Amino acid sequence: MPITGKILEVAQAHPERLAIVGADSRITYGELAEDGRRVRAVVEHLQDAVRRGNARLRSGALPGNAESPSAQPPVGAAMAAEPSEHPAASFDSSAQPVVAVSSTDAFHTARIIAGLAGFDCVAATIDPRWPLEHQVRVVLGTGISVLVSDSDALRDALARAGWAGAQVSLEEFCRLERELPPAEAPSVRPGDEPFLMLFSSGTTSNPKAFLKTRAQYRANFAVSSAHLEPLPGVATLAPGPLSYSLTLYALVECLASGGSCHVADSFEALAASRRIFDEGVTRIVAVPAVIESLALVARRSPARFTGVQLLVAGGANLSARIRSAVAESLPHARLVSYYGAAEIGFIGDSRGGDGTAITLYDGIAAQVRGPLGEVLADGEIGELWIRADACSDCYLPATTDEQLRDGEGWATVHDQARLRGRQLELLGRAGDIVVTGGHKVSLPEVERAFELLPGADAVCAVSAPDASLGSVIALVLEGADAPDKAAVLAFARERLAPQFVPRRVYRVGELPRTVGGKVRRAATAELVAHGEAVRL
Repeated sequence: MPITGKILEVAQAHPERLAIVGADSRITYGELAEDGRRVRAVVEHLQDAVRRGNARLRSGALPGNAESPSAQPPVGAAMAAEPSEHPAASFDSSAQPVVAVSSTDAFHTARIIAGLAGFDCVAATIDPRWPLEHQVRVVLGTGISVLVSDSDALRDALARAGWAGAQVSLEEFCRLERELPPAEAPSVRPGDEPFLMLFSSGTTSNPKAFLKTRAQYRANFAVSSAHLEPLPGVATLAPGPLSYSLTLYALVECLASGGSCHVADSFEALAASRRIFDEGVTRIVAVPAVIESLALVARRSPARFTGVQLLVAGGANLSARIRSAVAESLPHARLVSYYGAAEIGFIGDSRGGDGTAITLYDGIAAQVRGPLGEVLADGEIGELWIRADACSDCYLPATTDEQLRDGEGWATVHDQARLRGRQLELLGRAGDIVVTGGHKVSLPEVERAFELLPGADAVCAVSAPDASLGSVIALVLEGADAPDKAAVLAFARERLAPQFVPRRVYRVGELPRTVGGKVRRAATAELVAHGEAVRL
């Protein structure tokens, strides 16, 4: 992890510089270095309690356990997978404890994660909005032994499942920090040591867990620092839960560069604009919806955004509507839309035009493969594979049996794409490419044509069965004021090739989304199939 050395360096040279700033709390680099010792002291205290509990459990001395002692594995046993060529697959959390934070408090989550960076443990952030059963499965399956969470429902569910770890509320964690003597000073750790346990986005399935070593994160920071400008002393606003890989990495790159990361428990555009002005924020890292909201506020209150120099949007193919809003409201600010995957790291970005052409970063190798694994020629549509130093080794087997990398180190998250030299065009996931009337059609390409459709808040293109063509394109509009079918088709025919024009048009009050705000295509298709969308 690159942040510990920089935290110690800045704490010595500029102890008063802000490191992490919340809406109501802040901590400097000088304070953060000492804060990590208190975080570690609490973790050691709780880990000792876990070990004592496991010792009693193995001896049968733990009261109130309905199951036989031998049926309850010690913490970390769930991770003792069969031997693998990848260290992550056989990671033993009894040797290196896993500490998870599941909280909506962005400031305390951020400082705990930062504090753990200088010690031999793995840190994780769990989204408290995940379904309860999935939270339980993740905690049990990935070897988490210390959990910071205020959820009584999660506590009860883990107890029923026989979890032998320690859960404390955030309030209790902070109390223990005040009462316990600080631990030893943090230090820069070896590169092959795992530091973070992350999770896939969950757009198409339940989130999958994987580990990042410190060397992999250092490689990731080397790419982002060369292109996304997390500079020393720069104030970056990164609103959103730390359980999002985008927000978590914004924190990492700020601390790795000696910058200041401004976090937020929730996002409200007007309140954020006041913080931007008051705190001298010059760089914003956020999901597209947040960028769009800030652009709308900037139109009404431009003075609050005069210091903003760079907007970094996670997620490629930033819509034309958002690009237009930023260009109009923040003409002095540069907009970069990057493409990456938490498992792989930063891959490339787009900075102009319609945003569909992504330039691969130096050091990133890419190829597009066909259904038999063959490498396709430039311009052909297939599955995107990436080779990068920042890529994780594998998914943890407790959360999926899916493979991340092949034997030569190439990895895929199953994005579909076209590749022309070093220019990449993303076309969605495997289910986003459909065949209709003998033509291969990208559903995200269809959607992009409707980004500026008047009256539609959002759109989703899906495949619908058809007796003569096998399948046809159906467009689902969100919003009560969506235009009628004739207007939609006229709009489409001006912008799309005939085979891309939707054959059917539907309207819903609200499109189904993930907790991160991404439209769920499969769930939208189910609304159409079950007659829950109004056909226009």
